[in-house]
Amino acid sequence: MSKQTILGRVTQLAKANINALLDQAEDPQKMLDQLIRDYTNNISEAEQAVATTIGNLRMLEADHTEDVNAAAEWGAKALAASRKADELRTAGTPGTPTDADKFDNLAKVALGRQLQSEKEAKTAEPTIAAQTEVVEKLKSGLNSMKTKLTELQAKRDELVARAKTAQAQNTMMDAVKNIDVMDPTSDLNRFEDKVRREEAMALGKQELAASTLDAQFETLDDLDKNAEVEARLAALKAGGGKSSPAGV
Repeated sequence: MSKQTILGRVTQLAKANINALLDQAEDPQKMLDQLIRDYTNNISEAEQAVATTIGNLRMLEADHTEDVNAAAEWGAKALAASRKADELRTAGTPGTPTDADKFDNLAKVALGRQLQSEKEAKTAEPTIAAQTEVVEKLKSGLNSMKTKLTELQAKRDELVARAKTAQAQNTMMDAVKNIDVMDPTSDLNRFEDKVRREEAMALGKQELAASTLDAQFETLDDLDKNAEVEARLAALKAGGGKSSPAGV
């Protein structure tokens, strides 16, 4: 995967609105699991891309430094050769002009090498600047992705915990509902009602028995009363019409 593709993917993932993605997801937990896999894979690819880009950048910088140093060295050599030519000409020794020209030619060669090194250094500078920018963007995006990954993992853990809590609550409510449906207290209430009815029946029987006993005693009183009436009637007849209580 090219650095441009990696950079685009890193930028896209770094700017992703996780909450919006979760709001649109039918199954947020599955979405989070997929996002975590995507981020983990892309972070790995991005790290490789950053390492490769940094390696290439450091090589370019090393070449640039080498060209800059070479330009400086060739410049120093050109200056030394030029000065040597000037010294020879000033001394005016026989054969000096030829030697002086030789050193001037050396100075020209050194200056040519200096120009070449400066050109190569200058040519590399835009590439180094562009690669530096890419590296910084990749580093920034990589850090953002790692932050997002941490956020995703935290959200996933939170969601899983909430799901477990909700499941436990639902299980508890189902249990409570089953208890309500199969409420043993309703059986106890029915049993209590049955006991109360039996107690009431027992009281009724007792009351009925008591009333029957009272009736029997009332019958006995009636018998005594009738006997008294008969006795007084007999006394009345025997006494010639005068009635009095028995034994009087």
